[in-house]
Amino acid sequence: MIGFLRGRLAAKHPPQLLVDVGGVGYELEAPMSTFYNLPATGAEVSLFTHLVVREDAHILFAFGTERERRLFRELLKVSNVGPKLALALLSGMNVESFIACIDAQDVDTLVRIPGVGRKTAERLVVEMRDRIKAFGAAGGAAVLPGTSAESASGAQGEAFSALVALGYKPAEAVRLLKAVDASVQTTEEIIRRALQAAAAK
Repeated sequence: MIGFLRGRLAAKHPPQLLVDVGGVGYELEAPMSTFYNLPATGAEVSLFTHLVVREDAHILFAFGTERERRLFRELLKVSNVGPKLALALLSGMNVESFIACIDAQDVDTLVRIPGVGRKTAERLVVEMRDRIKAFGAAGGAAVLPGTSAESASGAQGEAFSALVALGYKPAEAVRLLKAVDASVQTTEEIIRRALQAAAAK
């Protein structure tokens, strides 16, 4: 099991990352909660990882903190919640927001996440209620925040691709992106604003 990677951030196209570790490029998938705190491309990055083995693929997921990875792993234990849905949940809200939803039994907020139906949201509330008690103090080391140098148009395109990859229909992704202020330049911030708009609807 690969539990941790440290190397040069070679590319980032949400939700995919490419990290160069000693000349070997690791392809990873990461939630937006991790993307928001990534350094600029070319900088060194440290990430916690979780390997999912399927019949047709081995997928390595990356997280900025141990706390995010712990929640991801707990979500995988919930009935009918797979890696893609767990990634969408961590992209739609951070660990603290998720814990607050479970504490408050806030099903309505959970169903705003792509792929989360009412039955799944209710199951999350029931099955995660006891597990989230283990999430006390924040743990794990976060990567240093960085800036992005994409052009606005390129950032919009990458943001669109990321939203579709997270489960939004293309028309819905376009609608969410149109609601983001044109002055926002980075892919990560555009996605953050779009997801905030989706959560507020």
